[in-house]
Amino acid sequence: MVEIDSIVEGRVVGITRFGAFVELEDGRRGLVHISEIAHHFVKDVNDYLKINDRVKVKVIGISPDGKIDLSIKRVNEDQEYLEKLERSRASFEQKMSRFLKQSQEKLSDLKKYRDGKKKR
Repeated sequence: MVEIDSIVEGRVVGITRFGAFVELEDGRRGLVHISEIAHHFVKDVNDYLKINDRVKVKVIGISPDGKIDLSIKRVNEDQEYLEKLERSRASFEQKMSRFLKQSQEKLSDLKKYRDGKKKR
């Protein structure tokens, strides 16, 4: 059973000027619109896909009448998001580490200054 957000494998069975039709493992067919083939502008679908190509696709929609909308460019979207999140976390950790170091240095300087005033 094909569900929205699932990633499945299929075979390109038709190419049009507006996209490609992919036959899924369960025998159903869906459309990969030309805008869902790559993250950049695609002028001609034939530059990216050929009949009988095996492709991984993400199910992005299923209409009430059973039409299946597919995407090739969104297959790695979740992985890319996780990688971006991990890079962001690493950056945050570096910033926090730098902030803590600077705070400790300032507190140390303040304590030295305060201790120096008490001795007078």
